Amino acid sequence: MATSTVKDFLVTHLMPEKCYERIVVNLHVHVPCLKLISTRIFGFWILLDALLAPTAQLLTILWRRSAEGLSLTSVLLQLYAFSCPVVYAAANNFPFFAWGDRLFILAQTAATVFLILHYRSHTLRGMLVLWAYGGVIFLLVSYAAAAVASVMQASSLTALIASKVLQVRTNHCNGHTGQLATLSVFLSCTGSLGIFVSLQETESLFTTLSHALSAGLSFVLLVQVLCSSGTTRAKCE
Repeated sequence: MATSTVKDFLVTHLMPEKCYERIVVNLHVHVPCLKLISTRIFGFWILLDALLAPTAQLLTILWRRSAEGLSLTSVLLQLYAFSCPVVYAAANNFPFFAWGDRLFILAQTAATVFLILHYRSHTLRGMLVLWAYGGVIFLLVSYAAAAVASVMQASSLTALIASKVLQVRTNHCNGHTGQLATLSVFLSCTGSLGIFVSLQETESLFTTLSHALSAGLSFVLLVQVLCSSGTTRAKCE
């Protein structure tokens, strides 16, 4: 009974039944099956990164009532990067169920921007930023041309890389990672690695190298979080 349950789970979520028979039953190391399984596992981590990383960071700020150590510019770049797929999907008339979940990610990232400004005693500025961002996104989703959306989509990875560079620099200048959520950074690291592994055989060399750089920066952030020696007064943005 237990074996049947395990088999059902593995066949449903990780591997075809043919691969189950080869790897689990016959204990045969079948490379194509292993590649397929690794791709599905990384896909799971990519999904966790997209859905839970912003939540973990937002909850950390709310729990500690502080946004110390977080780079505002870095989070704004994240907000832009996460907005690009939404604008692109809307401009190309993709069905809502294909991208509607990204609105949840955008809402959390926008809330993080507001909380950073709020805990720096700039609550009114934070509200104005949210209103301005909401207005711009509404206009882009409603009226952006497909060419504009394509340019935004192409620039999203660059914005995400720049975001990580700025946060790495902020951590280095401050000598600590402040309220940067460990779970959020860990999920981002595994998600970036998963994207890199999944795309290296299907995308161009430039795209592969860009994702490799993004994964490397995520790893640097993870090391900084794990090696952080407490909080001190911030020295740079």
